Amino acid sequence: MIDQIIKFSIQHKMIVGLFVLGLIGWGSYSLAHLPMDALPDITNNQVQVITVAPTLASQEVEQYVTAPIEAACANLPDMVELRSISRLGLSVITIVFKDEMNLYEARQLVNERLKEAEEHIPKGVGSPDLAPASTGLSDIYQYVLHTKPGYDSIYSDMELRTIQDWIVKRQLLSVPGIAEINTLGGHLKQYEIAVDAQQLKAMNVSIQELFEALEKNNESTGGSYIEKGPNAYFIRGMGMVENLHDIEAIVVKQSDGVPVLVRNIAKVQYGNANRYGAATRNGEGEVVVGVAMMRKGQNSAEVARSVEERIEVIKKSLPEGVIIEPFLDRNDLVERAITTVTTNLAEGGLIVVFILVLFLGNLRAGLVVASVIPLAMLFALGMMRLFGVSGNLMSLGAIDFGLIVDGAVIIVESIVHRITSNVLPGRNRLTQTEMDEEVYEASSRIRTSAAFGEIIILIVYLPILTLTGIEGKMFGPMAQTVSFAILGAFLLSLTYVPMMSALFLSKKTVHKRNISDRMMDLFQRAYNPLIHFALRHKIAVVVASLGLFIGSLVMFSRMGGEFIPTLEEGDLALNTRIMAGSSLTQNIAILTRLEGMIKSKFPEVKQVVSRIGASEIPTDPMSVEVADIIVVLKDKKEWTSAETRDELADKIKKEISNLPGVSLEISQPIQLRFNELMTGVRSDVAIKIFGDDLDVLAKKGSEAIRVIENIPGIADLKAEQVTGLPQISVKYNREQIAQYGLSIDAINRTLRTAFAGEVAGVVFEGEKRFDMVVRLDKGLRTDIDDIRNLSIPISGGAQIPLSQLAQIEYGAAPMQISRDDGRRRMTLGLNVRNRDVQSVVEEIKVKLDKELELPAGYYVTYGGQFENLIEANRRLLIAVPIALLLILVLLYFTFHSLRHTLLIFSAIPLSAIGGVLALWLRDMPFSISAGVGFIALFGVAVLNGIVLIAYFNQLKSEGMTNIEERVLTGTRVRLRPVLMTAAVASLGFLPMALSTSAGAEVQRPLATVVIGGLLSATLLTLLVLPVLYVLFSRKRNGNGRI
Repeated sequence: MIDQIIKFSIQHKMIVGLFVLGLIGWGSYSLAHLPMDALPDITNNQVQVITVAPTLASQEVEQYVTAPIEAACANLPDMVELRSISRLGLSVITIVFKDEMNLYEARQLVNERLKEAEEHIPKGVGSPDLAPASTGLSDIYQYVLHTKPGYDSIYSDMELRTIQDWIVKRQLLSVPGIAEINTLGGHLKQYEIAVDAQQLKAMNVSIQELFEALEKNNESTGGSYIEKGPNAYFIRGMGMVENLHDIEAIVVKQSDGVPVLVRNIAKVQYGNANRYGAATRNGEGEVVVGVAMMRKGQNSAEVARSVEERIEVIKKSLPEGVIIEPFLDRNDLVERAITTVTTNLAEGGLIVVFILVLFLGNLRAGLVVASVIPLAMLFALGMMRLFGVSGNLMSLGAIDFGLIVDGAVIIVESIVHRITSNVLPGRNRLTQTEMDEEVYEASSRIRTSAAFGEIIILIVYLPILTLTGIEGKMFGPMAQTVSFAILGAFLLSLTYVPMMSALFLSKKTVHKRNISDRMMDLFQRAYNPLIHFALRHKIAVVVASLGLFIGSLVMFSRMGGEFIPTLEEGDLALNTRIMAGSSLTQNIAILTRLEGMIKSKFPEVKQVVSRIGASEIPTDPMSVEVADIIVVLKDKKEWTSAETRDELADKIKKEISNLPGVSLEISQPIQLRFNELMTGVRSDVAIKIFGDDLDVLAKKGSEAIRVIENIPGIADLKAEQVTGLPQISVKYNREQIAQYGLSIDAINRTLRTAFAGEVAGVVFEGEKRFDMVVRLDKGLRTDIDDIRNLSIPISGGAQIPLSQLAQIEYGAAPMQISRDDGRRRMTLGLNVRNRDVQSVVEEIKVKLDKELELPAGYYVTYGGQFENLIEANRRLLIAVPIALLLILVLLYFTFHSLRHTLLIFSAIPLSAIGGVLALWLRDMPFSISAGVGFIALFGVAVLNGIVLIAYFNQLKSEGMTNIEERVLTGTRVRLRPVLMTAAVASLGFLPMALSTSAGAEVQRPLATVVIGGLLSATLLTLLVLPVLYVLFSRKRNGNGRI
């Protein structure tokens, strides 16, 4: 069948040409519409449940909200993990599902269980909601809303927040692919009824009466309609308050026939909701920050571009003096990453073309083979779009054109060799018909070898598709894309290559010696003494190879490991923490000063934006003493005080360490978000201590820090704050309450309304709507005495202070309660610098097992990047043997000889030597990138063995009986294709291995392994494989002849 395809392609060149034009069109269209991103989205399949309960402390949030929701969701199908955080006024529960589970089906399941859970949550405490269907890569566009110089006094933080909520946010929400616009900073506008406690008492009015009066005097109604003549007049009772004056004029009650108005007992003014977060910028004070969150599965480049276009439209509708300025745009990172990919591919392609022309010694032949590269890429792009694979660093960045053109190289070399081998004596030039015939003969004879090489490469990439979890999402697209490209090259080598060879290659049958021949003569002169030496000292060569292999295994065992090399995003994220219990105002002041220091002392910094505490949608539940500082950096060409990201990070950390009471952890924006979403911890490594008592957990966490803090490589070591939140506790005296005939519910409502504020209705300003809130005047909410003197109404119209009903005192409370699968835990977070993750964690384990004593029922686990590494290594231990077994089986079915199969298979340990050595020389730990590199390497390494053994067998069938003569002849004749195959496959990865641009960190280990492995495999295959062939053959025959 393959022969027929080749014959058809040569005879019907126009049809094949039209198919190629169709391929170019399909591939070009697919490229224009292919989803693009910097990296594959590796976030696990998760649903977040957020409950805002502003009146509850951490313990009550855990008891009333978190526990009922966890219990309802505990047995969801395909659930992998259930973790939660309960803190002042907020519960965030993260439910992780298997990757096979459809996200929207998972959200539906959780939503159904929330209805059950709501029955067990006290009324009025809070309503659980699902977070937007977004991921770790969803924050695609972040911007600040601020004023131009000179307009600061015109627009307050509250007005900026109103502009964000009612102008900017509403327009951005309609952009296709946007899940939500998250807002942080500014003051949320409210109509505030600030109660004067003295006036309230003097007028004998309770807060409850005021609340009821506001509710009853703020409504509209309809009264159907009346008909008059031909017209119908609809009746509308318009009782909604429209401004501050309307609220002031509401009657609360009658006192001796005189109406008591709201303005008699309270100041009606514009106020703001209690804040649990803020945003500052460049040391200049507060701003409003907006984050465009993309829906999962969308094209981030396209959505970010749509957001940018909409922002330009929004700018025209903003009031004069207000500007929107982006500080993190995903398109910047995508463009840098795609530039890295295209540069590496272009450079790799040019190197492959140069090597092909150099080895083949025929420019036309080199160009025919090289033309397969863009066509195979276009085929791959079309298939990627068809199968929903996005274009990113991993899917496009690991393509080696040397592998792609391998089949085309074999066919074209065979055609050139046949034409110049004087197949038609006496003819210096072939006719087109003769050329077609010779191309067909050469192509059909060598088609099996060409197909086999590509099938081998395809097979070794198949086990990568079996990887699951993060590494499956990271490297699966790479395996798919490489497979698509090789499949395209395979089809082209059977159709397009024979057709183009018949049309384009020179029809001259006379071969003139050229630079390629002279280069091969040089290689032959260098190789001949080596192969003769190897054949004279066979045992020594085998022992030396074995020694190198054992040495590489020892080196590998000491190499250490990391999960995936850190992608350099181009910006920094600083996670800061100040003293527990500090106020939001205090943190704003510290961060404003800190931003000014960074901006003024580091010329590499473009701008600094701090996100403090929790945002409007608190998917990342930080307390007010915690902040993420996004340091936006200039292009590296403009850097002056540092050369690398790590150097700049260290200098910034050193500068900030001068600020007392500020702890700091340095990461990157996407990395920080990934770590938080994936493992619930922002650091590379998480040490989790499980137990019931929060005080014991805090104590053991401090002890653990003292034990491990001096281990080399540990950076940014910190403990999760679980205790130490300052609070004022109101402990009720039930006997006193009973004596006055009161209920705790009534007292709690008065306390809650007075200090937290309670919504009594809404006020509309056109389309805008704002809450109308009752609370004590700000001046009466400053001290513990204000709580003690709070008036509680009793029967008979009298009022008594709260201090007569309760003991009110200062105390400490849990800062945050974290749980994994229903068990309380506290976490130590740390990052690893200048050392691999695996060895650091192993040393931590040894020290903690030896020196940390835990009470009964308490235990330690390890998570974060280390957990991912262990899981990935476990899967690689399955994937690599499967790849090796598939190669072994395929070789056996090809040669029908276990001896020859094992001989060729020896190229794999020989290639491993170079891969390990290359990692060691470049000081790279073993990572999943390197592991995937080894899988790809093993497939390529066996190709050279196949070339040699197949030719040895051919010589044997032609009657060459002397083993050593067969070996020397075979290696001499096949030296060119062996060196060419190795050169194009290894040097095609060279730009990737040497690249320092954005995203190259993930590609470098993979390329390093392949290049190092192929160099050693080629060198040792040309020496060790012939020696083993001779030894095995003689052992079988006993006399040197077969």
